[in-house]
Amino acid sequence: MTFRSEIDSMFAAITTVVLLIIGIVFLVPYVFDESTHTFTFTLVWLSLFFLTMAFILWVSFSIKYIFHDDYLHVKGGPFFSKIPYDEITRAAPTKDIYTGYRILSSSNGLEVHYKSGVLGSVKISPRDRHRFLSELRKHCPEADIYD
Repeated sequence: MTFRSEIDSMFAAITTVVLLIIGIVFLVPYVFDESTHTFTFTLVWLSLFFLTMAFILWVSFSIKYIFHDDYLHVKGGPFFSKIPYDEITRAAPTKDIYTGYRILSSSNGLEVHYKSGVLGSVKISPRDRHRFLSELRKHCPEADIYD
């Protein structure tokens, strides 16, 4: 079962501002420095620009949480965690989304604690939180799971 990440307006606004800043950083120097207007430089410069933008959009908007038979797969772009169900000890709501290991796109987050994590937990934001927690309870009956 797959759950997409909730995307709130604050996250979308921050992502938009970051993309605009990157656009300005990439394009303004190019426009004002005519010595850079060679075909090769333009091709490399625009390739880097579009790859950077695509990477940020991929990481930001491809976040999903997948329940497999033996583990929870938390994935956002190239970043992922495979968390075995028997290592999950606790899941609870959190508003502290700015610190720690997080793969989320909303301020309405859940913190999933597990034994093998370097930081001990991952912060996520499933779109349908109650259904996600219900599914997590099925796979981790011994974990402390709070709504």
